[in-house]
Formats: sequence, structure tokens, C-alpha cells
Amino acid sequence: RQGVLTAGRVKLLMSKGHSGYRSRRAGERKKKSARGCIVDAGLSVLALVIVKKGPKEIEGLTDTTRPRRLGPKRASKIRKLFNLAREENVKNFVVRRKVEKKGKSRNKAPNVQRLITPVVKARRLKKVRSAQAALKANQSARREFLQAVAKARMASRQRKAARATRQAAAKVAKK
Repeated sequence: RQGVLTAGRVKLLMSKGHSGYRSRRAGERKKKSARGCIVDAGLSVLALVIVKKGPKEIEGLTDTTRPRRLGPKRASKIRKLFNLAREENVKNFVVRRKVEKKGKSRNKAPNVQRLITPVVKARRLKKVRSAQAALKANQSARREFLQAVAKARMASRQRKAARATRQAAAKVAKK
């Protein structure tokens, strides 16, 4: 860990934002063990990245160039690599590699991902159409329901009005 000037491990009070610690609650702090930044014989492996190349070559590292073992698998990345137009078939440009197995050699190529095929287009269209059909069905069901509610309210009002006229007529008859 940067800034910890020891070769061994030390306990540090860590909070949100420190590397190697993820707080579970707001404002939570925890003592965690971290190794210092001093490199010595106690380390078995160092993970390093070459940032700047000097005048001399490093044997086995900068003196040889190794091609990438695998090519891109995503359709858009294959198009970008080979500068293809939208109409061109991406499957023809997949990076293939030769594999030797039990004396037989064969070509291996990845399946192209995110490829817009007629099947994918049909599936998307079907999804959109089913959503539209569901929306229309929902709207018609709502319309029918509101009509039934309005009809029931109207019937209720008419019953109330009829009851009120009956009661008024009964009062007049008693007098």
C-alpha cells in the first residue's frame, strides 16, 4: 500500500474511499491489515506495468512482440477492427485460429455476439407488437370498466331518486 513505509503488514483504520475496503454503512470505519510499500525478499510476486520504455531492451519482455491470441468476438468490435460497412457480413471476418489436436488440425472461430440477424429482428418486432396488443387490450378493458361503473352509478342515482319521490308521496298521503 502506498504511503505505508514498512516491509511487513500493519493495521490501518480504513473508511470509505480507501482501496482494499468497502464500507457497508454510512460513515463506517474498520481496522484492516495492509502490507507496506517497501519491496524486499519477502515478496514472491510483483504485478507491474511498463509505463515508459528506456533506451535498452528488456530480454523476453520488450525485445519480442507477441500477437494477440484471440480476435474480437463482438460484431461491432469486428466491424471497427476491419473497418466494415453495416451491410457486410461480419461472420466472414472473424479471426480464426488453427488448433492441433491428436495430429489433426482444424480451424476454430468464435460465435459472433450481438449480431443483428433476421431472427433477432423478428423477435424484437414480436415483442413490440405484443406490448402494443397488451396496451390496446388494457385500454379497451379500462373503457369497458368505466362504462360499467358509470352505468351502475346512473342506476344507483335513479333508485335514490325513485325512493325520494316515493317517500315524498307517502308524506303527502299521510297529511
